[in-house]
Amino acid sequence: MKLKTGKDEIVYLLTKVALKYEAETGQGIRRNTNRRNYEDLARMLSMISNRLPDTSEILFHSHYARDENNAAAVYPFRKYDITGGQIKDAINGIVSNPRPFLVDACYIYLYEQGRKGFAQKPVDAGLLEEQPTGEMPDLGRPSPNSSILLLSAKIKTYRAIVVLLCIILLTAGFFWAKENSKEKKLISDLSILPYQPSMSEIDSLEGIWLCYTGSPQARTYDAGRFHKIVSNIMDVKYRDGYFKFIRYGSNFEHSGYMQFESPWLVSIHSHVVNGRDSIESPKLSLMRLDEGGRYVNVISASWNFDQGKKNTIIGIRELFIKQGKGGRIEEIINTPQNAACSCKIIKWQVPGNTIRFFYLKNELLDTIGDKRLKQTLDEKSILLSQPGDTTLLVPKNFTNIY
Repeated sequence: MKLKTGKDEIVYLLTKVALKYEAETGQGIRRNTNRRNYEDLARMLSMISNRLPDTSEILFHSHYARDENNAAAVYPFRKYDITGGQIKDAINGIVSNPRPFLVDACYIYLYEQGRKGFAQKPVDAGLLEEQPTGEMPDLGRPSPNSSILLLSAKIKTYRAIVVLLCIILLTAGFFWAKENSKEKKLISDLSILPYQPSMSEIDSLEGIWLCYTGSPQARTYDAGRFHKIVSNIMDVKYRDGYFKFIRYGSNFEHSGYMQFESPWLVSIHSHVVNGRDSIESPKLSLMRLDEGGRYVNVISASWNFDQGKKNTIIGIRELFIKQGKGGRIEEIINTPQNAACSCKIIKWQVPGNTIRFFYLKNELLDTIGDKRLKQTLDEKSILLSQPGDTTLLVPKNFTNIY
């Protein structure tokens, strides 16, 4: 029995190698013309091919000379390294004369022996060349019974194939329907996208917002917290039916999403960005956009962002001011300008090549000339979770302290 050679052999080997690798690692390989898709597989086979100079007697393969420069070289510059590009070309049938060490590496990975050893006792008929069929002796016309039996066998085969395909389709349909039902139930139970906003509603929410909050007034570690507020910049972008945003603060950021619950009513869901796969300090807010005017009051269930266990839930009124739409937001940190203002700087590249800067830092209400801010964000804008909590400094005890 003669083994296949060349293109037919390497295409068959690499196809089986890819299937075995996917089954063992759980890592899928996209079989297209992108060599990067095959790099992990190439590195695995290279571990085998670079040991070939030492394993010819053990694994029954061709002899490979040692490369004296191998010790100093690294992948993919060693003599017997296999690259993703080589596998990409070979598995797609472009290579007629594959490298011998690639062929032996495939045999060893699949059958734990090289090509020579496999040829002595083949265990995979798919690697054997088809024997040319000799001229059949003329046995005359087949009998009617044999024709009927042959036709019956073909019908049974086709019937089995049809039944198998039906089973596969039914199974796939069942799991698809189950997942689709689960997704619909989740959307219904969590009230995801209950209302599709109009273009005017989308336009009113999407863009750059300047946000003010009085949460620093509820932080016990700050003795000078009386009437202290902080500014944030929020970049809101519309997606397919909902909105994603990043809220840049003076010390940390929030990430989240918004959705319209009903006409002009928006719910805001966010959490602190922490670089981990977990939700930290989740925040929920409601805002109306049909009240008109430049300022928008937002009511939030938030946190005082105090230290450690003192970080507690609060209710708070915040003030949002729409700045515009479009452009690009850029954070500026660790510069002399940051040191000079003790703040984070946000650079907004406005459409039309205009640039605006926002300086995010803690400020005192009494130093700000905007009367709307003073009326909206004083100590009355915060509701503490525990009745009788004296964390907030009010004008009376502020006078007693100072």
